[in-house]
Amino acid sequence: MMQNVHLAPETDEDDLYSGYNDYNPTYDTEELENDIAFQEAVRTSHGRRPPITAKIPSTAVTRPVATGYGSKTSLASSMGRPMTGAIQDGVTRPMTAVRAAGFTKAAVRGSAFDPLGQSRGPAPPLEAKNEDSPEEKIRQLEKKVNELVEESCIANSCGDLKLALEKAKDAGRKERILVRQREQVTTPENINLDLTYSVLFNLASQYSANEMYAEALNTYQVIVKNKMFSNAGRLKVNMGNIYLKQRNYSKAIKFYRMALDQIPSVHKEMRIKIMQNIGVTFIKTGQYSDAINSFEHIMSLAPNLKAGFNLILSYFAVGDRDKMKKAFQKLIAVPLEIDEDDKYISPSDDPHTNLVIEAIKNDHLRQMERERKAMAEKYIMTAAKLIAPVIETSFAVGYDWCVEVVKASQYVELANDLEINKAITYLRQKDFNQAVETLKMFEKKDSRVKSAAATNLSFLYYLENEFAQASSYADLAVNSDRYNPSALTNKGNTVFANGDYEKAAEFYKEALRNDSSCTEALYNIGLTYKRLNRLDEALDCFLKLHAILRNSAQVLYQIANVYELMEDPNQAIEWLMQLISVVPTDSRALSKLGELYDSEGDKSQAFQYYYESYRYFPSNIEVIEWLGAYYIDTQFCEKAIQYFERASLIQPSQVKWQLMVASCFRRSGNYQKALDTYKDIHRKFPENVECLRFLVRLCTDIGLKEVQEYATKLKRLEKMKEIREQRVRSGRDSGGGSRSRREGSAGSGPRSSYPRPQKVAAAACSLCPTHAKGGLPHRGVAISYLVSPPWS
Repeated sequence: MMQNVHLAPETDEDDLYSGYNDYNPTYDTEELENDIAFQEAVRTSHGRRPPITAKIPSTAVTRPVATGYGSKTSLASSMGRPMTGAIQDGVTRPMTAVRAAGFTKAAVRGSAFDPLGQSRGPAPPLEAKNEDSPEEKIRQLEKKVNELVEESCIANSCGDLKLALEKAKDAGRKERILVRQREQVTTPENINLDLTYSVLFNLASQYSANEMYAEALNTYQVIVKNKMFSNAGRLKVNMGNIYLKQRNYSKAIKFYRMALDQIPSVHKEMRIKIMQNIGVTFIKTGQYSDAINSFEHIMSLAPNLKAGFNLILSYFAVGDRDKMKKAFQKLIAVPLEIDEDDKYISPSDDPHTNLVIEAIKNDHLRQMERERKAMAEKYIMTAAKLIAPVIETSFAVGYDWCVEVVKASQYVELANDLEINKAITYLRQKDFNQAVETLKMFEKKDSRVKSAAATNLSFLYYLENEFAQASSYADLAVNSDRYNPSALTNKGNTVFANGDYEKAAEFYKEALRNDSSCTEALYNIGLTYKRLNRLDEALDCFLKLHAILRNSAQVLYQIANVYELMEDPNQAIEWLMQLISVVPTDSRALSKLGELYDSEGDKSQAFQYYYESYRYFPSNIEVIEWLGAYYIDTQFCEKAIQYFERASLIQPSQVKWQLMVASCFRRSGNYQKALDTYKDIHRKFPENVECLRFLVRLCTDIGLKEVQEYATKLKRLEKMKEIREQRVRSGRDSGGGSRSRREGSAGSGPRSSYPRPQKVAAAACSLCPTHAKGGLPHRGVAISYLVSPPWS
């Protein structure tokens, strides 16, 4: 044991670094090239033999320990075999696996350890991409096709359908080129089917959006018939939608059913929507029993509002009262799946909780909940109004049943709305007393319902010209809900009817402050400013209203009328031209255009619009008179005769039209016809002096014997006329003093300078044929409860 222990000599005590230059011969690699045994082992198979698997426990063999001072001794491995690089029997065992450790045969002692080869310098530059290679061209073309598809979709979402279709067509062309290039370079299995599918599907969608249904169907057929496209069968739904738009209902049902067969049952929602489309198509074809089966199946699987409402419509079409009631109850029971309003009320004063509630009070989810609730209320209200008159013996009993069902559901607040609709139904049946009684029942309800009922009562009394009652209920509506714009508008109308325009304008302004979209108040304040001769402000109001209601004929007319009052006929003509583009058959607007062109001296344009006005409404005396006078001025008296004859039919008691007919005959040289006409006028109006004068002149020119008779009658009438005028003059002279005394006594009391309320109420819409001038303020109505003519 001690033979391998070497004691340090005493002479070396002070040499702390002695022995560090000695090393184990195992690590000596400098002389490997000169080692004959190692080189022989490398050249022969001896050095390439695999290692022997150890079968002897490695712990049974001990290895000698070498110190830094002993001679080079061999080291034994755990297998009892000499270790790599050890000297055994004078032969050095070759070293292996040294290159992987970072050593090379050229390495010298002291060189840096560089296993990653970083000393060799930077890597050579990457090989430049070959732009002309077929693979690169295919990649670039595929990228371009994807970009075109995306641009097409974006253009469609922005409303530019033509650009979207052009992009889709361009993508289709480039995709076909891409397929041909792929077939030349690679095998057909490497074709990008997803890209082909997306290009064809987008092209079909754009064809459909542009109403090019034949092309869209052809493109869908290409997709559906290609068995390589997975799930292409569901596109038959789109084809069914196109056939539905084309009113080809049988094919639409066929494709819907084919799509339904190809969609697995796991896609429950998709199947429900297709079945709903099938039911709607059956309704359009009048097959209500089949539609009922579809909607009943939907309501049993996944009840929803649309299916429930369509089911009620189907039962209403077949007249089944009991089923209508059951379907209405099913519609009421459809869950909304929205949170209650209490969730958005803070239960504590915690600022963090309040901040969270404030953030979610009007977020997108809350808006979606409001929209869903509004849609549910709309369906329920429409269904109730539809079935109430037919499910019971009278509509009142039907409404009462609907109200009771609604009160027992989650839509309790709709019960009051149904009651107000009941009052409106009474109005449609001209039963005003029942309507008023029904609305008066709400005077003791909560403020919102009371305000709505009082608003409608004010409207009713205003229509009946009972302005005191209208004002009373308008006050009640305003006091119940100060922020009700319809109530404020009605109050302004009652004040307007009493002639207090400034105060009326204040009410209209307050209504606009509460609801800037209240078009009735904005229209009425424009009329008020017009009455106050504040034309610039009136024009500003009507222009704002025009920005909201682009195609409102009343607003366009008012703008033209204001420009006419401002003595700007060119602008008035321009706005009237816009008006007749909206209502091309409005005779009043056409006659106004003719009047403006006539005032500008353009007789030909004036004749054109007057003639169009006469064609649509041949009973306007002013238009008839202008057309007759126009033909007389242009020396076409024969054409003027028909207009004056029509005027004489409209006003048979006015002798001037018949005299104009006779005058036209005389001017055209038909004296005999003129003489007969004058004789006929004389029989009807024997005291007409002008007719007798023309008779005397004609008889003298023709040389008839009746001239003396007509001359005698003319003298007698002229004498009687002189006597009558003398009596009138003498009566005026004798009654002048007494009249002045009466006027003095009458002037002692105050007199209103405003027109009577009845006169104001009679001045209705300026476009109405029976009320041509002025403008009545629009009656403010409770929009949710009462539908009235928009500018009554």
